[in-house]
Amino acid sequence: MRRLALSDEILLKIEKPARYIGNEVNSTYKDKTKVDVRFAMCFPDVYEIGMSHLGIQILYDMFNRRDDVWCERVYSPWTDLDAIMREQKIPLFALESQDPIKDFDFLGITIQYEMCYTNILQILDLSQIPWKASDRDESDPIVIGGGPCTYNPEPLAEFFDLFYIGEGETVYEQLLDAYKENKKNGGTRKDYLEKAAEIEGIYVPSFYDVAYKEDGTIASFTPNNSHASATIQKQMVTDVTNTYYPKAPVVPFIKATQDRVVLEIQRGCIRGCRFCQAGMLYRPTRERDVEVLKEYAYEMLKNTGHEEISLSSLSSSDYSQLKELVTYLIEAFKEEGINISLPSLRIDAFSLDVMSKVQDVRKSSLTFAPEAGSQRLRDVINKGLTEEVILEGAGQAFEGGWNKVKLYFMLGLPTETEEDMKEIPRLADKIARRYYEIPKEERNGKCQITTSTSFFIPKPFTPFQWARMYSNKEYIARAAIVKHEFQEQLNRKSLKYNWHDAETTVLEGVLARGDRKIGQVIEEAYRQGCLYDAWSETFCYDKWMKAFENTGIDIEFYNCRQRDAAEIFPWDFIDIGVTKAFLRKEWERALAGEVTPNCRMQCSGCGAAKYKGGVCIESKN
Repeated sequence: MRRLALSDEILLKIEKPARYIGNEVNSTYKDKTKVDVRFAMCFPDVYEIGMSHLGIQILYDMFNRRDDVWCERVYSPWTDLDAIMREQKIPLFALESQDPIKDFDFLGITIQYEMCYTNILQILDLSQIPWKASDRDESDPIVIGGGPCTYNPEPLAEFFDLFYIGEGETVYEQLLDAYKENKKNGGTRKDYLEKAAEIEGIYVPSFYDVAYKEDGTIASFTPNNSHASATIQKQMVTDVTNTYYPKAPVVPFIKATQDRVVLEIQRGCIRGCRFCQAGMLYRPTRERDVEVLKEYAYEMLKNTGHEEISLSSLSSSDYSQLKELVTYLIEAFKEEGINISLPSLRIDAFSLDVMSKVQDVRKSSLTFAPEAGSQRLRDVINKGLTEEVILEGAGQAFEGGWNKVKLYFMLGLPTETEEDMKEIPRLADKIARRYYEIPKEERNGKCQITTSTSFFIPKPFTPFQWARMYSNKEYIARAAIVKHEFQEQLNRKSLKYNWHDAETTVLEGVLARGDRKIGQVIEEAYRQGCLYDAWSETFCYDKWMKAFENTGIDIEFYNCRQRDAAEIFPWDFIDIGVTKAFLRKEWERALAGEVTPNCRMQCSGCGAAKYKGGVCIESKN
């Protein structure tokens, strides 16, 4: 019988004890004496968020198809259990076996968001694994990082033995086989890291040296080990239809953030928004075959008991077989009362028709993401959305019975002026005005337009990676301009305005574009008590500021200066397919306010189409 790592007494004291007991439907159990490799797959946030992550579900299923590997899961304990574990010296454990993470061969951490970085140190700390890779010995697990934040792994370089750069379905088999071989031959930890460094897409930070100029920028980034390559190539699945996908994903005991079946319909995006990191990282666009998706939908709903299915993509409207897929799902599952979620849709006649069939129009709201208020600034960011299209989409929605609209914008974009900021409330007012143009007897109650602004953060591998950011006070001042302009609008009673926290924006900016020096700030912030920084109730800006002060790291150096064309970025050693020359050209086009057509209209020569011999679907047309 499986013995729980936590006593009944502890489970009764903490919030949501089901986060820690495992044994969920579709979870995998093996005899640990009959496997060669034990892998702890970690998401450094609470269970409910980690269980909503598709990437972990894919890797969990993929690893456990191997007879010689047992992959288990671990998440960050919430603050109540964290305190008890420290007080009683209980080591962090995996959900399936309830065994200590320290006993595993690998600890794989998915790094999805910069504000989870202190949680990574919590995971290592509670697991009783030395924080720094250089302090680990033969008894410690190999700590490996993956996910979107590894495209600039440098702030976390000292804490990881290696990073996996790219999509997980590609070279993990080689990585695990190399580990088995090294273990069989009696090889050391360093022997394994050298073997791993020879596998394409694997980055071992300790095998590289960074030199700095007097001004603090990077002078050079060079391998110090003959097994390490000067450039790390992103790993990419070329055929997303015939690859791993979990037909029986693990079903959480408690309500997860996304409590539904997730059907990934494609990877990549044709749009080319200049602020969007995912749009560049996951190029080229690769579609899953619609017949396979129909089969997955049926199998996953049958195996989970979920009552909702979500179509996952960066831009669902661009999936060429969307109409056929959605029509099938509506018809096939209407008797079961299955809800269909359609994120990332452009609001057009087809989308509205579909949503009217799968949503309660009177309760639901529609989402538009113009990102910028003025057409000038939308051209700068290459949004490809005109005011006419926005108002037409809103008008069709209102005529279809909707009366609630959510609008998302960014403040602090490159070249932004006060006039651009004021255009945000003005556009919201025009949308409300469009509603009140409908005859009163045909309206569905009062109109509600909720506008939210986040603050722009330049991310690696985007055309805006050269851009400057602003201080906390400057961001708040911009939000104040927008708020005041909302109060001047004719339909202000129908308009609501929210803005994102500026303090987390400043930190996220440093962590996103930081170099290895930032690792000491993360470590000091954790020592100061920073944890769950993505959560407003636990985030403490003052502790982070103390960490910067104690380490002598200047936030303004990382955030408040525009980079020049010759600067070496901390992530320049990674090849994602999209070339730096293309990104620079797009930066210059942005400053000139020039629009670049999307990939389906015209190939812009970014490099992704020909990356590693591949051909993206758009370049065939």
